[in-house]
Amino acid sequence: MVSDLFQRPLANLRLSVTDRCNLRCQYCMPEKDYVWLPKEDLLHFEEISRLVDVFVGVGVTKVRLTGGEPLLRRDLPDLIRMLASKPGIKDLALTTNGVLLAEQAQALHAAGLHRVTVSLDTLQPERFEALTRSRALPQVLAGIAEASRLFPGLKLDAVVLRGVNDDELVPLIEYARDSGAELRFIEYMDVGGATQWSTTHVVSRQEMLETLQRHYGAIEQVAEQSSAPADRYRLPDGTIFGIISSTTEPFCRSCDRSRLTADGLWYLCLYAAQGTDLRGPLRAGASAEELRDLIVSRWKVRDDRGAEVRLALRNRSSLIPLGSLKADPHLEMHTRGG
Repeated sequence: MVSDLFQRPLANLRLSVTDRCNLRCQYCMPEKDYVWLPKEDLLHFEEISRLVDVFVGVGVTKVRLTGGEPLLRRDLPDLIRMLASKPGIKDLALTTNGVLLAEQAQALHAAGLHRVTVSLDTLQPERFEALTRSRALPQVLAGIAEASRLFPGLKLDAVVLRGVNDDELVPLIEYARDSGAELRFIEYMDVGGATQWSTTHVVSRQEMLETLQRHYGAIEQVAEQSSAPADRYRLPDGTIFGIISSTTEPFCRSCDRSRLTADGLWYLCLYAAQGTDLRGPLRAGASAEELRDLIVSRWKVRDDRGAEVRLALRNRSSLIPLGSLKADPHLEMHTRGG
């Protein structure tokens, strides 16, 4: 297994299959119009499979399909079937907004998908519409119900925004527990640039814990060795939930993730300004060994600690100016897989 300058292994690949999405969430892609990746640039499934083989060969064991909204990619079960057949992949997961999940969950399960994570930031229809510009909450809840039946270990992700949904911590935990899912709260991150992020909108892990302790009583942290982004906690009744505190208490020191965009740019950090083109060499006929050498050479000199660098800034605002995002869609989080 190859390691970077901080001895972080290359073990976890987040694989975006599309930059398109059917929602317009405030914290991710709130603009009405975006510059989309040209369809002819998107990697074909066979190309994705070949690149994943190279990544597995250098130590990747976990692959997560992302977007945009991955369920918008046509024939996605075909790709899942290809990836699930690779013995080196120990964990094959997918993150979705859930809108199309109810109708696709059975096919995803049959194709060999291991795990599913669904984004769910609110249980209130009017609030959901304000957050996403969509009235699709019933479809999302139906998708969660279907996924909970098929995928043990279902996770729900909720981005917490001050003054928007920070009064729903308890209802979301109760809903997740009743659904047989584990909830993970996520601090609002300052990635991309179209979100009008500011520190005033961030609800910290400490604040979340204090709110939950007032309602439930003593909360115990779960002791475990893991490179997963969430710190996990146990309520008095045994319910487990997580908090991803990448804004106020970054986990860069253990981050083993990299991201491949739908058009083949490989990013070593969510905050990175530039990626490495893998599509170009792939389509030019590069061998597996040549692709491996390119990937290994980049990872070995990796010193990215983007969230820690951002935390140290005195005057912290949105990461990328909106005008720059229009010029280069790769700078937005939804393009590089969140």
